[in-house]
Amino acid sequence: MKCEWVRENIVLQVYGELADDARHELEQHVVRCADCAAELKAEQDFHALLAQDRAADPSPNLVAASRMRLQEALETAQQGSFFSRLAFDPANWLRQVRFSPALASAILILGFAGGIGTTYKFYGPHSSTTGGATATNNATAVPREASITGIDSVTPVPGTDQVSIKYNTVSTQEAQGSLNDQQIQQLLLYAARNNMNSGVRVDSVDLLAQKSGDMQVREALMYTLQNDTNPGVRLKSLDALGNYVKNDTNVRDAVLRALVNDGNSGVRIEALRLIEPVKADGSVRGVLMALAAKDQSTYIKSQARTMLAQLPEID
Repeated sequence: MKCEWVRENIVLQVYGELADDARHELEQHVVRCADCAAELKAEQDFHALLAQDRAADPSPNLVAASRMRLQEALETAQQGSFFSRLAFDPANWLRQVRFSPALASAILILGFAGGIGTTYKFYGPHSSTTGGATATNNATAVPREASITGIDSVTPVPGTDQVSIKYNTVSTQEAQGSLNDQQIQQLLLYAARNNMNSGVRVDSVDLLAQKSGDMQVREALMYTLQNDTNPGVRLKSLDALGNYVKNDTNVRDAVLRALVNDGNSGVRIEALRLIEPVKADGSVRGVLMALAAKDQSTYIKSQARTMLAQLPEID
C-alpha cells in the first residue's frame, strides 16, 4: 500500500468514514510506517482539539425550519451548469484542506459569518398585514405551510368572530383574524393535520367544523378522522362530518372506515349513529351485515342487527 493513498484517506479514517476493508488496510500500514503513523496521530489530535469547544446546538425550531427551507430550495432550484459548478466531493475537499490549523480556523470564521448573514436575510424583522389576518411579534403575513414548525395555541376571541393563533417559525408568532380569512383557515388546517399538541388539534377541528361546507376543510376533517392518534380529535372530526353523511359519498365512506377500523369504541359508536339515516344504502348495509355477524363489540353487534332488522328485505 502506498503512503500517498494512506495520507489521502487519513481524514476519512479520523471521522470513521472509511469502509471496513480500507480501514483495516490503513491500520496495518500505519503499524509499519512511522511517517504515516505520525500524520494519523496529528490528525487525531487536531480532531480532538476541535471537539473540546463545540458550538451550542441549534434550537429544534431552527433545525426544522432550516430543513424545510432547504427542501423547498432543492425542489424549486433549476438544475444545470450552476449547480454543477457548485457540486464538490467532500472527501476531496477535506484532502485538500488537510486540516491545516490556520486554514481550518479561517474556514470556520468565514462559515460563521456567512451563517449570521444568511440568518438575518431569512429571518430579519418584517411586518405586514394581509387579507384581514394580522401577524404580530415582527412577523410577516402568515408564511407558507412549509416554513411553520408548529402551532402553539388556537383561541377564539370572546364576543367576536375572531380567532387568535400562535404559531412557530424560528420564534413564536401570532396571527389574528376572522374564520373567513383564508390565512386563518390555512393555519387551522395546518394545526389540524400536523401539530404535535392534541389540545390544539381539538380546538382547530372544533373551529373548522364551522366551515365544514368548504371542500378543503371537509377533506382535512376526513384526514384527521382516519389518521389522528387522539380519539378526541377523531371524535370532533366525526361530529363535524355528520351533516354530510347523507349527501357526500366520500364522507360516508370515511365514516364507514371509522366504524370498521377505529380502535376507540366511542368513535365507532358515534360513527354507527351517524350512518343510521343511510342504513338502506348498499355499502352501509354490507358493513352492517359484517358487524352483525362477527364484531368483537357486543353493543355494536347488537345495534347493527337492530338496524338491519328495520330494513326491508332485498328481493
